[in-house]
Amino acid sequence: MRGPNPLRVRRMLRKELRQIFRDPRMKRIIFVAPVIQLVVFGYAVNTDIRETPLFVVDHSSTAESRRLVDALTASGYFRVAGQSDRPDALTRALDRGTAIVGIQIPPDYAADLKAGRPAALQVLVDGTNSNTATVAQGNAARIIRGLAEERLRSGGASPPRGVDLRIRAWFNPDLASRVYNVPAVMGVILMLMSLLLTAMTVVREREIGTLEQLMVTPLGTGELILGKTLPVALIAMVQLALITGVAILWFGIPFRGSLPALLIAALIYIVAGLAFGLIISTVARTQQEALMVMFLFFLPAIILSGFMFPVFTMPPVFQWISLANPIRHFLEIVRPVFLKGYGVAELWPSYLWLLAIAGGAMASARLRLGGALR
Repeated sequence: MRGPNPLRVRRMLRKELRQIFRDPRMKRIIFVAPVIQLVVFGYAVNTDIRETPLFVVDHSSTAESRRLVDALTASGYFRVAGQSDRPDALTRALDRGTAIVGIQIPPDYAADLKAGRPAALQVLVDGTNSNTATVAQGNAARIIRGLAEERLRSGGASPPRGVDLRIRAWFNPDLASRVYNVPAVMGVILMLMSLLLTAMTVVREREIGTLEQLMVTPLGTGELILGKTLPVALIAMVQLALITGVAILWFGIPFRGSLPALLIAALIYIVAGLAFGLIISTVARTQQEALMVMFLFFLPAIILSGFMFPVFTMPPVFQWISLANPIRHFLEIVRPVFLKGYGVAELWPSYLWLLAIAGGAMASARLRLGGALR
């Protein structure tokens, strides 16, 4: 079997690049849209819950109770959305959604503190959104516990003996969700653009009537695939450099790993995205249909990637299905490369999975494209 002809591939590459950049809108889609998406997702995909609406029912009305409310609001995690001395007002605020957290301070709160007795507090949380409720509940508990320990120290007493718990978060000391999410958003954008630009190739040729012309040219299947995918691969690598720069310079995401480790993973990942895009372009008959099929693949792939939910929390059957998901393996590479300083040696299983998926998908795309040209 003869190999691809470099001259034919070069001419095909030149033709595809001209066709892509002939439309001025494509330049904005290729180079401006990824940056906008990264900025929007970087700020919007944020699990740090701040300024949570808090409703306060203070039956104590003392300096101690006011200090408690001030400690909650000074942290930035809560803002007082309403106050009352009636418990039913708190219930209405939670029912109407004007408050997410409600705190009820009993009349004997200050007296119990001064007497050294345990002071009771009631914290009610709207559990409609379980993630918000869990984070808000943890924030409130941590602030109240810190206030109690501060009072013990200022009063000359020592905290209760037992376990001396000291927590330190590695790799992300501030536990900022942006540091964890932005590298993953990079992977999502690369896959989206690879699919979007490639899925339309064969379909566009079919719609404008040039697919029949390609069938009678001396181009082989391999040459056609190279001619269709190389331009997109080059564009995707430029996008990788662009969005990596934005992640590091704009969002301040630390990059502790090696650049070759990121480039190798990105190249294999992009090949996988191009292969899936080619498969979609051979399945669909119109560009609209190709777009629908692309999102039919893309959205479940995001859900099963660990982008929003950890893979280990999924049912076992979905964990097995996610092994065929290139986004999952790329995220398992890009996050440790950025945050932990890992390289290929530490992440080789993910590299092998990604390589196997890319190879299998490209082989399938070659077979389907060869059948479409016959």
